[in-house]
Amino acid sequence: MRRITMILSAVLVVLCACAGNKSQQESPKSNNENMEKKTTLVAYFSATGTTKAAAEKLAEVVNGDLHEIQPEQPYTDADLDWHNQQSRSSVEMKDKSSRPAIKNKVENMDQYDTIYLGFPIWWYIAPTIVNTFVEQYNLEGKTVIPFFTSGGSEAGETLNYLQPSAPKANWKEPINLTGKSKEEIEKLVK
Repeated sequence: MRRITMILSAVLVVLCACAGNKSQQESPKSNNENMEKKTTLVAYFSATGTTKAAAEKLAEVVNGDLHEIQPEQPYTDADLDWHNQQSRSSVEMKDKSSRPAIKNKVENMDQYDTIYLGFPIWWYIAPTIVNTFVEQYNLEGKTVIPFFTSGGSEAGETLNYLQPSAPKANWKEPINLTGKSKEEIEKLVK
């Protein structure tokens, strides 16, 4: 009887040791799963700071990483004069194939499942620099939610001009964040 007890005790020790090793081996896997967890990006282009303010509030609401789309050549006040048909913004917006250069990139776009994409409305659509940004990445299967700010215009044909730049993305309807408080943005996002 004593011998059976010793054998059972030895078997129990071996089983406990195996179980301990298995949980130690699974622990790093759990950590890797957490490290690979997808997150949200709030990327925005802001010529005057209005869209930047909305993007900062939105990033806080959705707990997203913030990325400013920076033009290689910054826009001046003269560039933004929409009354002047020869201004840089007027010329770019007349040519829908215009793709102004961007000086910065998102380092690891693969980590994001959802991308909030912000911009001011220019001539009832997103500025063409936003197309430049979208076309730099493979957004297949990612959810892209445009948001905009405007002095009075709605989104117009924005989605029609952005979708061809990433046709395999899951595009949502644009959200107007003009003058919205953080609380109002929370309601819109839900």
